[in-house]
Amino acid sequence: EVQMAESGGDSVHTGGSLRLSCVASEYPYRRNCMAWFRQTPAKEREGVATIYHRGSPVYYADSVKGRFIISKDNDNNVVYLEMSNVKPDDTAIYYCAAGPPKSCYAPLNIREFPYWGQGIQVTVSS
Repeated sequence: EVQMAESGGDSVHTGGSLRLSCVASEYPYRRNCMAWFRQTPAKEREGVATIYHRGSPVYYADSVKGRFIISKDNDNNVVYLEMSNVKPDDTAIYYCAAGPPKSCYAPLNIREFPYWGQGIQVTVSS
């Protein structure tokens, strides 16, 4: 069975940097889409970034474009989210997810991602 686990969540100051990691027990698809989502009590879960199985193409939400970078290590089944110049609005629970190739196309639909991690908290102070 596929299991996914995030790590790297922390509290940081505005303008700081953070790297999240997601380790999958296996990739559930031959050609997979890996993604990061985030959620707050005031907002629906929203897509942050996606990456196709070979590392291209990638997608970023407008709110994080130019500040976050998604990457992956297929040999070790790890997906990363490098966060820089973070803002208080980046505060959320972050989830990694896996889906079939079609799930990498915008607009992102959470129902197209069958596999999810448990989520980790990222807090950015003013």
